[in-house]
Amino acid sequence: MDADPDRPVEERKVVSVLFADLVGFTARSERADPEDVRELLRPYHSRAKREIERLGGTVEKFVGDAVMGVFGAPTAHEDDAARAVTAALGIVDAIAELNETRPGTGLALRAAVNTGEAIVDLSAHPERGEIMVTGDVVNTAARLQEVAPLDGVVVGELTYRTTRDSIEYEQLEPASLKGKAEPVHVWRATARRGVERRSPPAAFVGRDEDLALLEHAFTRTLRERSIQLVTVVGEPGVGKSRLVREFRSLVERRPEEVAWRQGRCLPYGEGITFWALGEIVKTHAGILESDDPPHAAEKLRAAIEAVSAEPGEREWLAARLAPLAGAQLAAGAEPAERSESFTGWRRFFEAVAAERPLVLVVEDLHWADPALLEFVDHLVDWSTGLAILVISTARPELFERRPGW
Repeated sequence: MDADPDRPVEERKVVSVLFADLVGFTARSERADPEDVRELLRPYHSRAKREIERLGGTVEKFVGDAVMGVFGAPTAHEDDAARAVTAALGIVDAIAELNETRPGTGLALRAAVNTGEAIVDLSAHPERGEIMVTGDVVNTAARLQEVAPLDGVVVGELTYRTTRDSIEYEQLEPASLKGKAEPVHVWRATARRGVERRSPPAAFVGRDEDLALLEHAFTRTLRERSIQLVTVVGEPGVGKSRLVREFRSLVERRPEEVAWRQGRCLPYGEGITFWALGEIVKTHAGILESDDPPHAAEKLRAAIEAVSAEPGEREWLAARLAPLAGAQLAAGAEPAERSESFTGWRRFFEAVAAERPLVLVVEDLHWADPALLEFVDHLVDWSTGLAILVISTARPELFERRPGW
């Protein structure tokens, strides 16, 4: 007998649910003309939808001034929780931009993300108003949103545990939520981390040979004063990042002073072509995500001056590094061609390596844009006479794009 075509196709899935709601908007809209209310909501809905969908989420529904997004259904990614929190932070930023570009708007927001198991109707069409996700995870996300600080994003415990290596948090007081017998632990998300933090180590077992290979490559780099490229390849969860952390611990115990710089490729988002390099340059220059372009430019200039003695070269390097670092270009400076940018970035890394051995780590290279892979090739092919070790981590699919890597 054929299956009933009208019967929902349901399955249990772990999802991350995002709730965002404008604060005080209901009371405000009661006193306003409906046309004015619609004009206020339209850009908010548009920006919220864009933030959710560009990170791989699905807009489950808009209810007046509230939005619900789902990550992990119908399509799942290994970092859905981080995507959801990043989207929530993006919506908060979008509200701030709307207030700035539209004086008098005065919008404020609360948002929350909660992760857990839900019943997912894979046959649902949210764009038609059909409910796709049900379960306590949804209700809890809505309740968490109610206790979020103004223009803040809060998360539940499972979301926090699965994203704390990629999102900055501050713990808040436990919150009493409607329908919950006990207070719930709550964390406020403040920013996305540039580089995954190093967690307290557990026992490191079964990777001694791999660690020895990295040590050998580094020793050769120091002895020959040459650039070496090592790619750590493996499926998700086999311990690639852990291996790199263990190697870093060994490097830090060596007598030589070493510059360790690390960045990560992202699988989604806007402006991510050279994201990993941007993280590396920002870390070296001490540039924070909260720094505005002029402040970032000051820090970048100081970092360049520390490794370059020629005023002309300093300006030349600054113009080519500024886009990576989110820094303001000097007056009259024009964006460089890609080949010239590659040369500038390489010369900066060479200048750093001339001061002390340099280790560059690029994580998740399988997500890299082809242009970033081209730069890594450029760096390895053209740098000579300097101790530079380039370590990349990747899944096997990297070889589908670069068989000879």
